[in-house]
Amino acid sequence: MSTAGQSWWQVLPVGPPDRHGSPYKSRSAFAAWRGLLGDPSAPVSADEADAFAAAHPAWAPGWAAAAGGRRALADQVRFQREWDALRAHAADRGVRVIGDVPIYVAPGSADHLDHPGLFLDGVVAGAPPDAYSDTGQLWGNPFYDWPANRREGYAWWIARLQRTLSLFDVARVDHFRGFVAGWAVPEGARDARGGRWRRGPGRALFDAAGAALGGAPLPLIAEDLGVITAAVERLRVELGLPGMVVAQFAFEPDDETSPHRLAHHAPDRIAYTGTHDSDTLAGWLAALPPDVRAEVDRTVAAAGFGRRSPVWGLTAWWMQSVAPLVMLQAQDVLELGSEARMNTPGRATGNWRWRLEPGQLTARHARRLRDVTAEAGRLP
Repeated sequence: MSTAGQSWWQVLPVGPPDRHGSPYKSRSAFAAWRGLLGDPSAPVSADEADAFAAAHPAWAPGWAAAAGGRRALADQVRFQREWDALRAHAADRGVRVIGDVPIYVAPGSADHLDHPGLFLDGVVAGAPPDAYSDTGQLWGNPFYDWPANRREGYAWWIARLQRTLSLFDVARVDHFRGFVAGWAVPEGARDARGGRWRRGPGRALFDAAGAALGGAPLPLIAEDLGVITAAVERLRVELGLPGMVVAQFAFEPDDETSPHRLAHHAPDRIAYTGTHDSDTLAGWLAALPPDVRAEVDRTVAAAGFGRRSPVWGLTAWWMQSVAPLVMLQAQDVLELGSEARMNTPGRATGNWRWRLEPGQLTARHARRLRDVTAEAGRLP
């Protein structure tokens, strides 16, 4: 990344994934996944494990009880060692790390078991029908009892954000619109169409967290994709959080006023070529209707990038955004097709399988990425 002139590395949530590999249904909103360890057998003393538990009283004892006692704690000590070394290595090369905060916790997770009073009975979380799915997304996560969270001063959320911001320089808050209103689906429903909106905490949660964590603005990114209302946009702007725009939404034929269209970008946005929920650029381009694909090609050509490969031409065009940060997926740097897609919303199996192999990103990729970044005036 340093050789390629890149300054930010965004990662998926680092918690233990579920049986389908999804890091958005982790067994803990705080603990890290043992599968990320470079040396899972590195020695950890009893004193180190005890000290870690004492330093993280809001979650470490509960995680140890749910995940195997002292061994589970030892893995968190190992992760902290390795993660601190990785972040120092990255910082020395001018690369900062963006984390990801799933808004919901997994059913039966350590958080759900430790704090049952913070969640409602009879409903689960999801998303209404949208561009990703005609039947909506039935996530099945426990749905927050926001008044109960408020009565506790949002203590669980404050501890969660404190842990997150100790691991990352900035964090993307998944499903930001859920803090205004979330889609609650009756438990046992076959899909998400029968859900309804339930009011969220609004800025009260963020104000409480900001005050508890030092009073400075929280270094967060609002994932404001999907059904976004004026109230959601108002909350994001009031909190001073950058939102997201995505290249693959920039050519919706029925939405000429979309904030994703390049002409409508703003400096308080981060411009993504795609997300973990979208296809790769190559896969997306291959599946476009002929008329939309023709519009993409015309747009890229008119900007002067038509002689490049379709993926790199689109990337160079997208980097002309006024957004201060453009995020690319590794799959797109490699020009991979739909076989490298990370997740298809609404499909329970077959996701989260793609892995970047050692050596797959080469010096040639670094040169190409640096060139397109320099061309856009985006080198650090």
